[in-house]
Amino acid sequence: MPAPMTFDDLKSRVADGSIDTVLACFVDMQGRLMGKRFHAQAFVENGHEETHCCTYLLATDLEMATPDGYASTSWEQGYGDYTMKPDLSTLRPVPWLEGTAMVLCDMMDHHHNPITHSPRAMLRKQIARLAEMGFTATMATELEFFLFEKSFSEISKSGFRDLTPISAYNEDYHILQTTKEEHVMRPLRNHLYAMGIPVEGSKGEAEAGQEELNIKYAEALACADHHSISKHAVKEIAWQQGHAATFLPKWDKDRVGSSSHVHQSLWKDGKPAFFDADRPHGKSELMDHYMAGLIKYAT
Repeated sequence: MPAPMTFDDLKSRVADGSIDTVLACFVDMQGRLMGKRFHAQAFVENGHEETHCCTYLLATDLEMATPDGYASTSWEQGYGDYTMKPDLSTLRPVPWLEGTAMVLCDMMDHHHNPITHSPRAMLRKQIARLAEMGFTATMATELEFFLFEKSFSEISKSGFRDLTPISAYNEDYHILQTTKEEHVMRPLRNHLYAMGIPVEGSKGEAEAGQEELNIKYAEALACADHHSISKHAVKEIAWQQGHAATFLPKWDKDRVGSSSHVHQSLWKDGKPAFFDADRPHGKSELMDHYMAGLIKYAT
């Protein structure tokens, strides 16, 4: 699998003209990519050190409005700026966009302290707490979503009421039906793999127009990055092909919902901490406690 780009790779490709745009992105509270487009030469010269964005971007609703009630920022307190610090280890090409690379950023204040309610900072904090206990977390996600016949623009003009899935029947593991959707799914798999995301495969899911994308396990932060980038890729590649996509857990009360299975394991000293051959079903005591915590705090 191709490795993500190094900064030297980027500088070489900017110099030879094969990359002219760099997307500097962060993950917002809805899991979307927000940010800005740099002229690649400007990013190489100074944008790779830091850039800035408005604080309201971590205090919006789904339609980018700024509702009341957030402690971090508001019309009463004023809207300032956050510092976006590019994590150059996440630098990668964006094969479905001509001449474009992408980097993910950590959100910080102007003294370079993490913005603690930003998604990446929250995960980093949990990873650090695990490390203090001697553990590392390995995770993988299965992304489920729906593809629709019409484009985002067409659906929007209908008031989001004219929603027709791309297929007419349950396509769970259905090769013929998913062949009809390969104009979206094939470039999705190949482009993500080319940018260094370990895609394993895709399949139809248990409803009309429902898809599933499977990505190989990785360290927790890398897994989260892969997940967010892949969701963004689904929407952009679907749009390029004249279709819309949704990850809503339940877009229609009469249809199957979409899930996002998150596979989780803890490791210590290179060994799986959830396994204990001497206990029932091979589950360690740690795994029992871990699962109890998920049940308590995730419901």
